[in-house]
Amino acid sequence: MWVKVCGITNEQDAGLAVALGADALGFVFASGSSRQVTPAAAAEIIRRLPRETITVGVFRNERPERVAEIVGEVGLKGAQLHGREPLSEVRWVRKRVPFVIQAFTAGDAAIASAANGPADIVLIDSPGGGSGKVFDWSMAEGAPGGVRLLLAGGLNPDNVAEAIRRVRPWGVDVSTGVEATRGKKDPKKLQRFIEAAKAIDDDLLEESRPEATGGARPFDWSED
Repeated sequence: MWVKVCGITNEQDAGLAVALGADALGFVFASGSSRQVTPAAAAEIIRRLPRETITVGVFRNERPERVAEIVGEVGLKGAQLHGREPLSEVRWVRKRVPFVIQAFTAGDAAIASAANGPADIVLIDSPGGGSGKVFDWSMAEGAPGGVRLLLAGGLNPDNVAEAIRRVRPWGVDVSTGVEATRGKKDPKKLQRFIEAAKAIDDDLLEESRPEATGGARPFDWSED
């Protein structure tokens, strides 16, 4: 199970998440977010991480030129588009960054066509995005088969295992659910979340995994 820890604001949390087994870290550049970091601050944190760490910049309705600029400037591995970016902009960004995560609100009819889009990973979140609220997981059933589905929205150490069993995503994304205070991670919650998400993999039937059914295979980050 691929685990992304989002809303990283400081070096301590970044290092801890990586040490505990997180597969990716998310840095929020969307204006108005209480977890927003500057490109300079993110670059300083990333500079101290292992080079193989997968780092993602989170943007909301940002100009595509600015997205590509920040990804390059900071040294990020990819971009997450968390607004209402038109398909043309998603394509433009994808041509210029290593990989793209495109976020959709649960129940959005546009999810059904996501498999034909340029994004490498499709994220489904609660309405409002970053609210920390759980949505009805059955609303994720509209996601097409064969996509790398990243589940977000109100996940925490106590419900992530059940969420994985119900939705069977390719990965999970957490921020609020492992915080001690806004923008600061709780070490114990972070450890419990990652352990719970990673452990559930053994309980999933092999044939239910996308790579076993001819769908999306595990992402090879070295391809680009």
